[in-house]
Amino acid sequence: MLGVWLLLWGCLALGGRADTAFLRRAHDSSGHCTYSFTVASPVEAACPEAAGGVPELRAELAALAARLTRLESRERGVGGSGPRGAEPGGARDPQQVAAAAQNGHRCALLLPWEGHRAPAQGTGISGAAAPPGAPRGRQEPAGGEGGWLSPAHAVPDPAAAPRWEPQPLSYQELQSERSELPVSRLLEETALGRPGKEDSAGCGQLVWVGEPVVFGRADSIAGKYGVWMKDPEPVPPFTRDNTWRVDTVGTEVRQLFQYEEAEQLARGYPAKVHILPRPLESTGAVIYRGGLFFQPRHSRSVARYDLRGETITAEREIPGAGYHGQYPYSWGGYTDIDLAVDETGLWVIYSTEKARGAIVLSKLDPETLEIRRTWETNIRKRGVANSFLICGTLYTVSSYSAANATINFAYDTATGTSRALSIPFENRFRYLSMLDYNPAERQLFAWDSFNMVTYPVRLSRA
Repeated sequence: MLGVWLLLWGCLALGGRADTAFLRRAHDSSGHCTYSFTVASPVEAACPEAAGGVPELRAELAALAARLTRLESRERGVGGSGPRGAEPGGARDPQQVAAAAQNGHRCALLLPWEGHRAPAQGTGISGAAAPPGAPRGRQEPAGGEGGWLSPAHAVPDPAAAPRWEPQPLSYQELQSERSELPVSRLLEETALGRPGKEDSAGCGQLVWVGEPVVFGRADSIAGKYGVWMKDPEPVPPFTRDNTWRVDTVGTEVRQLFQYEEAEQLARGYPAKVHILPRPLESTGAVIYRGGLFFQPRHSRSVARYDLRGETITAEREIPGAGYHGQYPYSWGGYTDIDLAVDETGLWVIYSTEKARGAIVLSKLDPETLEIRRTWETNIRKRGVANSFLICGTLYTVSSYSAANATINFAYDTATGTSRALSIPFENRFRYLSMLDYNPAERQLFAWDSFNMVTYPVRLSRA
């Protein structure tokens, strides 16, 4: 490995505050870049050798070399990658350290440093090389002289740069440190938590769901369950900033609240309230291409309410679909018919007597509500808390009330196959009554016991 030699001049081994300092860079005989850092001592007129203090200096440097040797032994024992001293010319040998003090009239400390070798995970190196009060970090005077030598100069790779911290010691000492990182963070940043190549623009498989972010809270009992939405493909005069909300507790749920943006929803002041011609049932509604798609109460139909004309423009029955408590999700709430939107279009999620309670998927025409194609899965609808679609794949949630639930199943409509999953999913408020995916924002929208929240997601190619 290519090494970088850090040469600190100026009696730093004996400590003391520097009134003046000079930094010079030059190549030595072996071609290494050598940094010469000179600091004047405020208490000594000359180096100790000039006053007959060479034995004391040699003893001090020998003690320092012994400390370095012990540190290197500890580093090797824990797999560290600090200064090893195995390279030719290393300062591990006390005689080499003492010899450095005999060259010229200045005190010198020569340390080998591998700037291009990354430190072992969880292990760092710090030391007390700076005079008290010296600036830290990436600070360098113009021209590279007259200031403190920061780690940025000694180690070109920022990831491998040591942290130099002043300490009240009379000599320079290197210390080994360990840092603990949460397992969840490690999993998120490694291939174990992010399998495959991340797909930031197109379609892919769901591999991660983040922590919920609260956008608003319902202020009455009618909002214990509900649905809130944004249109991923809005039509004028509406935009992606427009936000929509329905509180679904009650026998006649007809109010659709319109907000100019999510921040207005958080403040609780709608720009407009739509009164639906038909009451809707449960929390399965979605907003898509300028329309509200919902299940009218006590029916197995799906209807489209036009947001501009404020009228129902289409309605169609879903053949054999259970309704009003026949095949709901595990939390109940008459969630027999659930609408969803993903990158491929509009979907309806339900079950039938023929399917014996298993989830059935149908792709709908968003204008006429005609069924284009249907898939029958092997996932029991009452056995999951909720579901959503991403890129033509159905995903289900294991529990609506467990704090640490999971995304537990996936059904791929492209292959007609299902698979078990175990992607962590947090129910922060312990009552998940609505969950939908917004392909434009690549987030999950959820209603969790009065709270309107979003979840970031991450997709990847297999």
